Amino acid sequence: MSRTPHRELSQMAVGERELDSMTCELDEMHRQTFPGVHKMLGEFGANLAQTGRRSTGRRRFLTGMGGAVVLGGVAACTSSKSKRGASIPAPISGSSGGKYVGDLKVVALAAALENLAVTVYQGGLVKAAKGQLGTVPPALASFITTAMGQHRDHATAWNGVLTKAGKSAISGAPLTITQDHIALLNAARSVPDLARLALALENAAAETYTFAAGTVTDAGAIMTAATIQPVETMHAAILSFVLGQYPVPVSFIGTSNAVAPSALTA
Repeated sequence: MSRTPHRELSQMAVGERELDSMTCELDEMHRQTFPGVHKMLGEFGANLAQTGRRSTGRRRFLTGMGGAVVLGGVAACTSSKSKRGASIPAPISGSSGGKYVGDLKVVALAAALENLAVTVYQGGLVKAAKGQLGTVPPALASFITTAMGQHRDHATAWNGVLTKAGKSAISGAPLTITQDHIALLNAARSVPDLARLALALENAAAETYTFAAGTVTDAGAIMTAATIQPVETMHAAILSFVLGQYPVPVSFIGTSNAVAPSALTA
């Protein structure tokens, strides 16, 4: 996809160079945090598989950390280059089996929400390829591909916990909100339409992880939610720039727009 003259980028309120830089920073943030996510969730899943019960309570975890779990942080800018030309993952479809209770219900919710984000971003790329969103700058396509890959990584990690616990992996987005989001995706006719849909979903995901960090009881799951949440927040910040909405830093992320475990239909 060749570079588009600046005058044709009226659908995007940020320059391609700036968006490329933010995408590189996002990619670096994910690369730095995701190995730790894998380790924490691996231990969480192993604990569930071996003992059938939670290994460490939230109070013990917070005491050990001095009560300082910082949510919503942003990584420092780096010179890392994000990958371009990555293949578009196959569409996510289907539903899950088995019942999820306690921490595992929150884990299943997180996996479903990550899958929904993949579906929205992937659908956006498909519509762009068909010319249904107007001019889509290469830098925006790169950001979408990067964010989609990160959501897929998160979903895979959460599903690993479920399978280690003897539960079925979430293979789709079995959520009460899914149908509405797909309808909005189908109705999108421009870059701003897609960006607004993705922004609402990223904000909901960030708040859901804030909710999860205060709800689950396993230390590994708490720390994982606290680690993934800033990545979702950064997705939202970049989308805000694309829409020309300067993101206002906040000390604490709320939970009023969080997706509740009751939204899980699996």
